[in-house]
Amino acid sequence: MISKVMIEKNAYHDSVTLMSLSGKVLGVEGVEEAVVSMATGMNKELLDNIHLLTDEAKEATENDLIIAVKAVSEEVLEETLQFIDDALNKKKSSKKSGQEQTAETLNKALDYLPDANMAIISVPGEYAAREARLALNKGLHVMMFSDNVTIEDERKLKELGREKGLLVMGPDCGTAMINQTGLCFANNVKQGEIGLVAASGTGLQEVAVQIDRLGYGVSQAIGTGGRDLHKDIGGIMMLEGLRALDADEQTKVIALISKPPAKEVQDKILEEVSKINKPVVVGFLDGDQVAVEQSGAVFAPTLIETARQAVKALDSSVTLDKEISETLVNYAQNEQASLQDKQQYIRGLFCGGTLTSEALSILRSEGLAVKSNVAKKAEEKLDNIHESVGHTLLDMGDDDFTKGKPHPMIEPSLRNDRIREELLNEETAVLLLDFELGYGSHEDPVGESIATLSETLSELKNQGRHVSVIAYMCATKQDKQGYQNQVDRLSALGIYVAASNEEASKLAAMITSKEVK
Repeated sequence: MISKVMIEKNAYHDSVTLMSLSGKVLGVEGVEEAVVSMATGMNKELLDNIHLLTDEAKEATENDLIIAVKAVSEEVLEETLQFIDDALNKKKSSKKSGQEQTAETLNKALDYLPDANMAIISVPGEYAAREARLALNKGLHVMMFSDNVTIEDERKLKELGREKGLLVMGPDCGTAMINQTGLCFANNVKQGEIGLVAASGTGLQEVAVQIDRLGYGVSQAIGTGGRDLHKDIGGIMMLEGLRALDADEQTKVIALISKPPAKEVQDKILEEVSKINKPVVVGFLDGDQVAVEQSGAVFAPTLIETARQAVKALDSSVTLDKEISETLVNYAQNEQASLQDKQQYIRGLFCGGTLTSEALSILRSEGLAVKSNVAKKAEEKLDNIHESVGHTLLDMGDDDFTKGKPHPMIEPSLRNDRIREELLNEETAVLLLDFELGYGSHEDPVGESIATLSETLSELKNQGRHVSVIAYMCATKQDKQGYQNQVDRLSALGIYVAASNEEASKLAAMITSKEVK
């Protein structure tokens, strides 16, 4: 085994680029370890854990780029380093019209695009607030993909945005759809008359996808960042987004999406909802239905129900089938009959954090005791993320899993080892998986896990055992990865592909219950 660690001084690259590249490098045959990242404290800790932290790397600053590779041979090492260099330093000719040009400052970017009205910020959190403030003072709306921004800076930025009539989406905002343009992680959805404001990325994606599947479309989808409904922020951007959609002529119905906000923030938002002249659907997971309905809004307990109610508010003539079909009941009964006595539990391995939270909420409502790394209730918190206990749901995009690694929406193969482990666990009855298509996501999410699924399911069959695998594909038929092809490859393995995250969760509960109703 041979390794090499290089430091490139003052060579900043955005986190999305580096996460994607790291995933590709780890997939190179003969590469045992690889880190391509900025020299943050967390990434240095990762280097130390894999015994690649050199003295030079210790001294590197957050503006410096770390390239560390451990390979089986000198040849593989050099080829991999060349691959990384080529990926990071592609020469872009600016001679041809329409081609990309690199700008190292905001002012330079505005020289290239003087009509730009939005800046997407993806720099280390230490510098993100400064860049966002510069953009706001230039009259630009801001989307902050960056995280690790202090809550004090977030509040000040959002107050500045409100003062200037500009959106501040984020920090840690991964999804938005503005004027039919998907930003960061987003799906290709139909244009329509339903506007969304969301404090959750995959929650926004799921609602938009379900609206599209029902035959309707989205006017605007505004992300706020997950902390917007924290009491120290006060829902500033959800309130601004609500007002913006109320004033938007194309938007006829508004839907709000979030995990439960702080009580005082909820009251503030619902007070504003009561003043809105358009129908409003409030999809707060584990939210306060009574308070929502008192504000004049429609309450939706799940993401797909948020989509259904938004469509119903837009078109009262639409018929929405929410009943569990006989086919689904029969499937659950057949799966249940295939299980051994020890197989009692659901194990969920999710890429989407809000999808994990929704599954937790649904399983709890079905009477199941569940553990999760996204749980807020003390009795539901998982002590050790590396060991499932009873019914366990994991958000594998959480920081504990992604330190120095790409997010699983960018590199789904990172959960393959855990997929195999949970399938082979003699207590596992159902394995729940999600796959996200669209802009920003991996070009072939199913392809990254299909071999692991196929081989492990075959191994189980040879042992005379069976595990029910239920997948959900958060996607539209227009998404670039090819929805039907992704579904067909899972179905060919006997994996049930649910129509929604809600259906997947309820089906899992049915299979593990003593009696399927």
